[in-house]
Amino acid sequence: MADNTNSALFKRALEVVPGGVSSPVRAFKSVGGTPYFVSRADGAYVWDVEDRRYLDYVQSYGASILGHAHPEVVEAIRQAAGEGTTFGAPTEREVLLAEAICDRVGAGCDLVRFVSSGTEAAMSAVRVARGFTGRNRVVMFEGCYHGHSDMLLAAGGSGMATLGLPASAGVPPSAVAETMVVPYNTVPDIDDDVACVIVEPIAANMGLVPPAPGFLQGLRDACDRAGALLVFDEVITGFRLARAGASGFTGVRPDLWTFGKVIGGGLPLAAFAGRREVMEALAPVGPVYQAGTLSGNPVATAAGLTVLGLLDDAAYSMLAGRAAELGAMLAGVLNEVTPAQVPVVGTLVGVFFGDDLVTTFAGSRASATTGWYARFFRAMLERGVALAPGPYEVMFPSLAHTWDDIERTVDLARAAIAVA
Repeated sequence: MADNTNSALFKRALEVVPGGVSSPVRAFKSVGGTPYFVSRADGAYVWDVEDRRYLDYVQSYGASILGHAHPEVVEAIRQAAGEGTTFGAPTEREVLLAEAICDRVGAGCDLVRFVSSGTEAAMSAVRVARGFTGRNRVVMFEGCYHGHSDMLLAAGGSGMATLGLPASAGVPPSAVAETMVVPYNTVPDIDDDVACVIVEPIAANMGLVPPAPGFLQGLRDACDRAGALLVFDEVITGFRLARAGASGFTGVRPDLWTFGKVIGGGLPLAAFAGRREVMEALAPVGPVYQAGTLSGNPVATAAGLTVLGLLDDAAYSMLAGRAAELGAMLAGVLNEVTPAQVPVVGTLVGVFFGDDLVTTFAGSRASATTGWYARFFRAMLERGVALAPGPYEVMFPSLAHTWDDIERTVDLARAAIAVA
């Protein structure tokens, strides 16, 4: 029988998968050590192939808002899969999920197009913006990550920042010639050659960085003056932060949204949405082409509909309360040993090490270079708590995390930071 340990599996993976992983941050490059290979999960916990249990704050980077393997979601997937896993044809659940998204987001979210990944959603939203406006230039922000399409890899947070990559090899200069990267939380000058401004309304790919007061409204006003479109990348925050996502949370409404993670119930599904007149630039109505064989997958839409159906106001209130409690207690414990910032925005929790409040990617980088996060990560993992293996991610408490889980996390953090 093969040696089914984490180290043995990683060694085998290195022979057949680049870097041994299917997404770079999973390789533990910035935190050290060998990745754990998950064999199963339930609620707030995952188990690795060595049958070690971890209290999980990764939760598939926010996709598993109900916790892992929620019984109702699993049953919806089972039933849908039994009817067929893909058809290459429209299904009723696509319509139902699009209606649910529009109902939750409200004014301005008139039409929804499904895709299979957040990268596709962001790439397509930018293409629609360019096609609708007849302009080429795109403005994005340092530390925000909008997937790995060429035009949006001029700079990025999350995995790119973890690996120290300011841009990617294989992206020709021409691909990003019309992409302008500016500091987060500063409203840039928008010229009449700008097609769109794309932004994470609450940045969650350089750690958790909330928008400064007036920042998002300033972007809205600047786009209106220049005739550009405002795009909210809500692949992380959409239906994770609040019932209506970031636009409901902040009161600022863009022209286009991207969604992912939560809407697929843990399966590969994403979407972009927006005003009717903008979205009707898409084929087959308009001249902007976009397509995908697996878009609107019937199993993923079944999972997403089930998740959204369980996320009422009470669920968000409960989750926000747990996030606030975790953030406050964790900040107290960390600051007993070293200066740390633990921002909380709605249901999201971040961790930065250092004296200064982080408001930009530069501040996030400064925190990452202290080395505290890597040491804290390893000490927590040794104690059975799984955080994201990189300093530019956030913590995702789920509805499966109990008050006892939160208190246990803080107790273990006290022990971990003492030896980190």
